[in-house]
Amino acid sequence: MPGNSARRGAIRKSSKKPTAGSGGRVKRGLEGKGPTPRAEDRPYHKAHKAKQAKESAARKPGGSRGGRGSRRGTSDAEWIAGRNSVVEALRERVPVTSVYVAEGAERDGRLREVFRLAAEHGVGLLEVSKGELDRLTDGAVHQGLAAKIPAYEYAHPDDLLDAAAESGEKPLIVALDAITDPRNLGAIVRSAAGFGAHGVVIPERRAASMTASAWKTSAGAAARIPVAQTVNMTRQLKAYQEAGCFVVGLAADGDLTLPELVADADLAGGPLVVVIGSEGDGLHRLVAETCDRLVSIPMAGVLESLNAGVAASVALYAIAESRTRL
Repeated sequence: MPGNSARRGAIRKSSKKPTAGSGGRVKRGLEGKGPTPRAEDRPYHKAHKAKQAKESAARKPGGSRGGRGSRRGTSDAEWIAGRNSVVEALRERVPVTSVYVAEGAERDGRLREVFRLAAEHGVGLLEVSKGELDRLTDGAVHQGLAAKIPAYEYAHPDDLLDAAAESGEKPLIVALDAITDPRNLGAIVRSAAGFGAHGVVIPERRAASMTASAWKTSAGAAARIPVAQTVNMTRQLKAYQEAGCFVVGLAADGDLTLPELVADADLAGGPLVVVIGSEGDGLHRLVAETCDRLVSIPMAGVLESLNAGVAASVALYAIAESRTRL
């Protein structure tokens, strides 16, 4: 009957004491706890962890400049989405950490090749729901397949000089002035590795970084040659000059031709930094003014200039070939 508290499932209400109000038992819980700590002082906040990592690096020998072995990575891992893209990444030995496959994904030839390459390279395979894969790839068209690559670890610009010293060679460094196409970046890294350069320097801002696209275009060369980042390219070029390097910039209106540069054993065979300008605008004014000489590549016909990646390859080949004759 209604109101019968003895029935199955009924709740007996006690009438002994009324429930305490906000001024009773919870009064202490409403008292202030003081100002909110700064983010870097909260143990579980990423700002606190970043501060600890920075302090730890500073305590190491050479930590203040981020010496060899103490590299700075990008903030987040990156996702490669789509069957063709994942297959190409594994073929080119992009450092994939894990491959994610959507539940019920069609087992075609590309997926079977991914399974084979992942097994050969020791890459983990995980099966997740399609919704989870959508979330991980931020809604990209993944076709039921995606790969995760770690944040790239950049070297310090000084490390490139150290690499040359360790090999007993005169430094050959490639500096990129605001190259914005990651495919051009990857192609230049590949050429730099193939023609004996000791590293590549890129700006931190307003330029392409070592993304999956750059990794793929480099055909694995990014794992064999260091890529460094600098906050200010002009300042970094001056630092290289103070270290004894001769800095040349590629420019269509250069006062020195590439054949003239490589014919001079003291220039081509000595410590050298080659600066490549951006795809559309070439070298920035301050960068061009900082260079010791501007070098042009002689062209036949009416073609005015080469793609940045092609120009870098031509220049590095000519320099490498001249160095073998020394």
